Amino acid sequence: MKTIEEKRIYTVSEITRDIRVVLEDTFGTVWVEGEVSNFIHHTSGHMYFSIKDKGSVLSCALFRRVSANLKFEIKNGMQVLCFGKITVYDKRGQYQLIVEEVEPKGAGALQVAFEQLKEKLRKEKLFDETHKIPIPYLPQRVGVITSPTGAAVRDILNVAKRRFSNIEIILNPVRVQGDLAKGEIVEALDLFNALLNVDVIILGRGGGSLEDLWPFNEEIVARAIYRSEIPVISAVGHEIDWTISDFVSDFRAPTPSAAAELVIPKKEDLVALLKGFSERMKATLISKLDFLSERLKALEARYVFRKPFNIVLQYEQEIDDLAQALALKGGFVVKFKKEALNTLAGKLDALSPLAILNRGYSITFKAKDGKIMKDTSGLKKKELIKTRLAKGEIISRIEEAK
Repeated sequence: MKTIEEKRIYTVSEITRDIRVVLEDTFGTVWVEGEVSNFIHHTSGHMYFSIKDKGSVLSCALFRRVSANLKFEIKNGMQVLCFGKITVYDKRGQYQLIVEEVEPKGAGALQVAFEQLKEKLRKEKLFDETHKIPIPYLPQRVGVITSPTGAAVRDILNVAKRRFSNIEIILNPVRVQGDLAKGEIVEALDLFNALLNVDVIILGRGGGSLEDLWPFNEEIVARAIYRSEIPVISAVGHEIDWTISDFVSDFRAPTPSAAAELVIPKKEDLVALLKGFSERMKATLISKLDFLSERLKALEARYVFRKPFNIVLQYEQEIDDLAQALALKGGFVVKFKKEALNTLAGKLDALSPLAILNRGYSITFKAKDGKIMKDTSGLKKKELIKTRLAKGEIISRIEEAK
């Protein structure tokens, strides 16, 4: 039997470290498939989650240097493929997978990222038609954001030269592929809006794979298009290619050439249109002049314009007739009113006290206050009274009142 001195005794750290070495040497890097659970996006930028199947769970760590380049959003319940190395986290004595790459099971990572961002921006109403700005019919300046060496800019310039060479094309050159492209596209959009030196913006590039077109699926590019006060036409890839820029822009063109044809009308068509307007205006004016000329001739032929003074004489005679009628009617009214007045005057005269006096009666007043005397009460001896006759009056002194 061995003594304690002969036994190999490990510390916890030693055995954990040795297990880690065995695991790392045995497995190296592996692909592991499973369902995401317990997902945590730490404030440090690191991501921690587990992937599981029906029988087991494997802890995973995805550090910031990898997560910063992740194209899609990891969510609980998502089926994923993770590539990395098996190791042990010493402090917990727990084996885990250090993830170097991760992609959704089935659909590719970029396609999942595309759908996730599309749904997010749709919910925020960045695609709503109410926010779309109308495309001007005949812009003076067209801003183009694309690669200076790509086919897109050549196509746009060729269309402009062929259709309306007077329109000015202002190119803001950017990368249209790679990690730096999204930042340059955003700067170009913001610069045009700061200068306000163009009437419409074409954002475009030629066709390519989903990876090639990815700068136009970036969230910062979508938000730059949304806040643009200048209408933006997205012309990315071929007709079958769709990007987030297509959904958020004010108009989507299937190709850069189509975008140029949409913005730049044919000069010949405009000239023909203006010529048609001019001819219609001329014909309308001639028709109006002919109508007015005929109307003037008709007016000239009327009696009032041929012998205008005869009309004046007619009116003068009519005025005389009206004056005579007014005089007759006025005399009749005056006579009628005079007779009515005489009748009333007769009635008043009949009721007048003076008429009563004419019949031999008299009226007696107190001389002092002019009060009419109806009886002898209140009279005093020697008091003066006044008697009114039909003609004249008498002043008496009272000797006796009975």
